[in-house]
Amino acid sequence: MPIAPDDSDTVPPDTSRSAIQVIDRMVGLLDALAERPEPVSLKDLSKRTGLHPSTAHRILNDLVTARMVDRVEQGTYQLGIRLLELGNLVKARLNVRDAALGPMRELHRTTHQPVNLSIRQGDEIVYIERAVSERSGMQVVRAVGGRAPLHLTSVGKLFLAADDPRNVRAYATRTGLAGHTRNSLTDSTRLERELALVRARGYARDNEELELGVRCIAAGIRDDAGKLIAGLSISAPADFLQDDWIDLLCSTANQISSAIGYESRHP
Repeated sequence: MPIAPDDSDTVPPDTSRSAIQVIDRMVGLLDALAERPEPVSLKDLSKRTGLHPSTAHRILNDLVTARMVDRVEQGTYQLGIRLLELGNLVKARLNVRDAALGPMRELHRTTHQPVNLSIRQGDEIVYIERAVSERSGMQVVRAVGGRAPLHLTSVGKLFLAADDPRNVRAYATRTGLAGHTRNSLTDSTRLERELALVRARGYARDNEELELGVRCIAAGIRDDAGKLIAGLSISAPADFLQDDWIDLLCSTANQISSAIGYESRHP
């Protein structure tokens, strides 16, 4: 989100300090808006934040463009709908993690393999929780907070399979479908066939596409609106992953979905 520099101040040579200053000012304006239930005037915001009116106005314009602030009428502002959208994403992530912890640990006790909870952020999945122990005998390469491309992971394929085909083609163009191993799906046609299988099966696989020697299976977790918000996956050594775990994985994902309000149409 571009924010115009404040030309009323001397710009320091350290650009990182300048960027932090802009962010501080932006947060200050958001905090000032959050303190008032009604729209706030530019004059009041300038007074509350100590910013020159022209500086506050430029930053507010950028926040309006980003939908983080709404301009109610000329000269008055309130918090924007984009903040609600972002807040709901954070809320969903926290809720799904809380609901998933117990079932994940139980699934791990049954399979003795790492069980992962992941969400989508842009063109990647992010691991937000993991149930693992030394008994699995498998080294965890990607810890909580780690990221991986959508098309190279079982959970990522769940999200691509649920997305609009035009968005999937745009993803392929944007990322170039870069591969990590000889098994990686780096061709759009092969990826589309794989995603069709995911939709037909109701679960996804990673056949040593992210890391050689590691295979994964994943099932989706949905919220009360039926939206895919996370994926539950089992990772195991390539020669040890068992198809018998698929039903158990899917039922565990359904259990977590039910806990956060999802009602399946197919009992």
